[in-house]
Amino acid sequence: MATTEECRAALDRLSDNLARAEGDMRGATALDRSLSCHITDLDRTFTGRLDTGRIRVDVVVPGPPPAKAEIRLALTGDDLVSLVAGELKFAKAWASGRIRLEAGFRDLLRLKSLL
Repeated sequence: MATTEECRAALDRLSDNLARAEGDMRGATALDRSLSCHITDLDRTFTGRLDTGRIRVDVVVPGPPPAKAEIRLALTGDDLVSLVAGELKFAKAWASGRIRLEAGFRDLLRLKSLL
């Protein structure tokens, strides 16, 4: 089982990947939205912002997200680490229910190019 530190490192790597995006993918990451990532097996939530192609984690709180973020992600720590490492395909994991992504319709349309 991935630790809180490993999940934080995976989010940092994901942020670096988003910051290096080019072309259409760069446009999809140019959102300014509140963000939460609930690690279900650790029962911890990383909260922060997706801002100009970077993920900024402001705080890690116990339990589910304390407030409804504009973009909400929920998955296990192992799935987060595997997803960022490229070992887990988002579409397949989302379709099988391993990953939950909730956002407004417009945001989902913009984010789909990343997935």
